[in-house]
Amino acid sequence: MLIVIVKQALSVLTVGAQIFLALGFIYFLFFRKSKETFWIEFISKNVLKLGFMVALIATAGSLFFSEVAGFEPCRLCWFQRTFMYPEVILLGLAWIRKNNKIIDYALSLAVVGTLISLYHNYIYYLAQKTAFCSVAAPCTTPYVLEFGYVTIPLMALTAFLSLIFLFSIQKVYAGLTE
Repeated sequence: MLIVIVKQALSVLTVGAQIFLALGFIYFLFFRKSKETFWIEFISKNVLKLGFMVALIATAGSLFFSEVAGFEPCRLCWFQRTFMYPEVILLGLAWIRKNNKIIDYALSLAVVGTLISLYHNYIYYLAQKTAFCSVAAPCTTPYVLEFGYVTIPLMALTAFLSLIFLFSIQKVYAGLTE
């Protein structure tokens, strides 16, 4: 029962983040020339807190799936974790110290994590065999399938893209105010 609730909750958060990303992309594509808005200012002022929450939820979710639900993570999941887990520590410390200088480092981790996650999603959705997959923990095991498309690899990709989006807003906003 707990596993079902957590899967659904993380799936809802994933869809919410995807909607946020889509609306943010549309905003920057069509309305970026307008004056600063409340949302841009809010995100810019709270980027460390928001990024920390994204990284913490992603990390807690991955640990829940492997340690509580017993889902065996594949090698690509481990590589993605390598780039998500430090985000929690970096962003948590930066938030406590109110130090936005960490954004470049956190952004670089998120970009590499996104590239790995893109490859993982490619393998997952197109059922490709790869050297990364193993019989014990294949990269295409459908542990989660909510709303007809939300999977664990997609959750990871959404988290990394959310971090990139948040950090990009901070960098653009900081560039405009300097």
